[in-house]
Amino acid sequence: MADKPSFGQDLSWRIEAAGYDLMRALLRALPVDAASAFGGWLLRTLGPLSANQAVARANLGFAFPQMSEAEKAALLPRIWDNIGRTFAEFVLMDRITPESGRVEIVGRERLDAIKASGKPVIFVSGHFANWEVMMVALFSAGVAAHVAYRPTNNPYVNQRIVEGRARYGITLLSPKGKGGRDLMLSLRRGTSLAILIDQKDSSGVEVPFFGKTAPTMPGAARMALHYGLQVQPLEIERLKGARFRMTVGEPIVLEKSGDLDADIVAGTERINSFLERVITARPQEWFWVHRRWRRSAYPGGDTKKRRKAADLYG
Repeated sequence: MADKPSFGQDLSWRIEAAGYDLMRALLRALPVDAASAFGGWLLRTLGPLSANQAVARANLGFAFPQMSEAEKAALLPRIWDNIGRTFAEFVLMDRITPESGRVEIVGRERLDAIKASGKPVIFVSGHFANWEVMMVALFSAGVAAHVAYRPTNNPYVNQRIVEGRARYGITLLSPKGKGGRDLMLSLRRGTSLAILIDQKDSSGVEVPFFGKTAPTMPGAARMALHYGLQVQPLEIERLKGARFRMTVGEPIVLEKSGDLDADIVAGTERINSFLERVITARPQEWFWVHRRWRRSAYPGGDTKKRRKAADLYG
């Protein structure tokens, strides 16, 4: 922690961490499918009572303007179910692996070719189904990848998450926005990068996302263009319960025109097109409950009260 927290803040963090420990212990005592189902039930019940319900509904309207209110109402419980399952499964990922039979990899030959080449790539994906499957599957395939992640605000919980990921082999982690140097060093050493690129980046490039301009992380396109690397999309799909399919799709080849800034924007747009395709195919499996577009796009987004509330989840 850069600054020493107040006694009250530190106590609050420690209480939250104790709650995390208790929930983790309870979930790990259950069979995987039972824990997943419990998480789905919990957020189907509690999620609609939170402010995030309105955010998800607004996001659906932005992405699918032709979707009726009845269709949104039918979809939202499925969205909460997937998120709840994912959160519950998070502490069980050492049991949700290709080796356990719970993760199927389509296009495994592409991962084998990447590993054999010795040349790094930029893996890109989004918060699809259970997004931790990406890390587990890459590790299982023997592909070394440095993962950019967004740390939690609570440093004690964040440390537990980092330690949990180490249980299934994920040890190269850098926080988004602060680990750029580490990521570049990894690339130079021949280690691939894995980035979830579908969340808002307030300082990113403004490119269309479902036809509506959204601030988007340019890092994947920038590094791919700078180092002449392939962008490899990964699609995660929930099959049934806590079983998944990861599809290693056709690589995205970014073109160089001589105008780097324009090329970064064009490359980021191509990556967004991949995200849009996956989200449209299975909207119930995307993380709709965060503010993907600028806050001013949301009802009441310019008021101080709404902006303060939005800090909790957007």
